[in-house]
Amino acid sequence: MKKLLGIFGLLLAVCLFATWASESFRSGYNIENLIRRTALFGVLGIGVTFVIVTGGIDLSIGSVICLVGCGLPWLLTVQHWSLPASLAAVIAVSMGIGLAHGLLITRLRLQPFIVTLCGLMLYRGVTRGFTADQTVGFADGYKGLRVLATGKIPVPGIQGFEIPAPWAVLVVVAIAAAIFLNRTIYGRYLLALGNNENAARYSGINTSRMIVLAYVLCSTLAGLGGVLFVLDVNSAQPVDFGNFYELYAIAAAVLGGCSLRGGEGSILGVIIGTALILVLRNVVTLVTNHSNIEFAIIGAVILAGVVTDELVKRYAIRRRAARELAQ
Repeated sequence: MKKLLGIFGLLLAVCLFATWASESFRSGYNIENLIRRTALFGVLGIGVTFVIVTGGIDLSIGSVICLVGCGLPWLLTVQHWSLPASLAAVIAVSMGIGLAHGLLITRLRLQPFIVTLCGLMLYRGVTRGFTADQTVGFADGYKGLRVLATGKIPVPGIQGFEIPAPWAVLVVVAIAAAIFLNRTIYGRYLLALGNNENAARYSGINTSRMIVLAYVLCSTLAGLGGVLFVLDVNSAQPVDFGNFYELYAIAAAVLGGCSLRGGEGSILGVIIGTALILVLRNVVTLVTNHSNIEFAIIGAVILAGVVTDELVKRYAIRRRAARELAQ
């Protein structure tokens, strides 16, 4: 709870500064855009949370987004598949990628970093191959489908302000993820696995199965994110679509209270962390006009989160040791 209050306080302070420093930040268009982007990246952050709480990492999220984001319009407009078949195919591919990652990590004992780094290059390369590096997009007949990402929900009593539709998707995903992680036995297994894999295994938990489940959930939500992102922009270029999106997801998870050592994670914290990352990015663009340093900020945020996590862990260990000596 202290971590959540701390990150929320930081988000509030940054928003107050941005409100003071830039009139554009206060505009309805900018606020709606921030809410929409927070929802889109929040889905990715929730997905990677399941992997991080097990002590793993997934660097392939951006390439999965590219594969799905380019694959969906390619199936619809080039291969002329039906909408249900196309959606089922891209989600099935996303789940299959997570399953492959999990099996390579648990069966062959490969490092998650290596497996997902190879995936980062492989999936984007495959996408560039079947699209021939050409931009793919939706035809006019799919405007109804795009409402899922571009639609807006009116707010009663507030004229001229509407909540972007992706926020509703994020709320549903966040509630389901929070219930799964905190209220089901499998969520407890994931947290126990992250705290101590050997202890979890000796206590009867099928740790291999839980690791596979974590990577399947992560890739599935990355696939959902890919669908939402391409619906939002209407077209995708395989060379750069989804580039570095995994950094946003990982940074949001770390800021939101997830320990890269595993065993800790908060869905609400991830959403707040996502909002903070995007507000910082927005502030840099509006106040300094130097949007090209946004990755420097993300890198600094990840580093700050890791350093803070390490210092808090050491402090907790020293405090526990002092308490035991006092007894």
